[in-house]
Amino acid sequence: MQHLRAQPCSPLPGRLTEGPVWDARRQELLWVDIPDGLVHRAALTHEDAKPDLVAVSTLRLDRPVGAVQPCASGALLVAAGTSVLRLEEDRPIAEAVELAAPVMPEDGLPRRMNDAAVDPAGRLLAGTMAYDESPGAGALYRLDRDGLTTLLESVTISNGLGWSPDGTLLYYADSPTGRVDVFAYDVATGTLSDRRPFAVLDRGVPDGLTVDAEGRVWVAVWGGGEVLAFTPEGTLHARVEVPASHVTSCAFAGPDLDVLVITTATEGLPGPRRRAEPDAGRLFVCRPGGRGLPSVPYADL
Repeated sequence: MQHLRAQPCSPLPGRLTEGPVWDARRQELLWVDIPDGLVHRAALTHEDAKPDLVAVSTLRLDRPVGAVQPCASGALLVAAGTSVLRLEEDRPIAEAVELAAPVMPEDGLPRRMNDAAVDPAGRLLAGTMAYDESPGAGALYRLDRDGLTTLLESVTISNGLGWSPDGTLLYYADSPTGRVDVFAYDVATGTLSDRRPFAVLDRGVPDGLTVDAEGRVWVAVWGGGEVLAFTPEGTLHARVEVPASHVTSCAFAGPDLDVLVITTATEGLPGPRRRAEPDAGRLFVCRPGGRGLPSVPYADL
């Protein structure tokens, strides 16, 4: 099994940085800071042969932002508040277009969008959660040309979406379960079936995840200070140590998709722990020896 250690990057720490995704069109990394409603961009550099990220721009929305994804048109798709928005980066945020908004239960629980990803056919899968993490208050949705479809109900914290290289498997984490599940995925229709456990964590909870070109599943471990990689058979392949307890997500970046970028958070860290983790909330990088899968833009054309 590989043992790796991630190194901090230059961008300043955030509260709850999440959802890194490589924008191949612009050759830049996108990520969000959820509670502050921020969408960040950064360029990947290699000074002294060491990968780093240099901030390029930041968009500030008027609501929490759970995820961002590039669109085929060059626009951005943003899961913000309880809506999915399409926005042009060179236009005012006020001109963002709402593409969809799931009907929320009338139970008085405030909710927000959380993790989201684009499937191999260009559809968006996005999940929700209650702010107080009430059990079963979230759901997982699919957005395509036909509108919004509910895929899963009674989810607590919808997280960690990624597809196998051939697109026939979807990996998914409802974080409080402590495990990553796998579904059979029909790329033609975007439907799920045959849910079963894929990997159970021995500490912390699964947060965001990504899949590499060999079908290995890289899972960010909230509360564990690490990213774990599992083979397609569910065997532990690698452990990436991160000097921050709350690891939130990961993605492969760069022209060769050979740099693993890892996001972390300060939110939820008690004072003494925060002082012991000066790099918490930063982005981290490492070279794990494998390559990621090319990201698919949302099909908005």
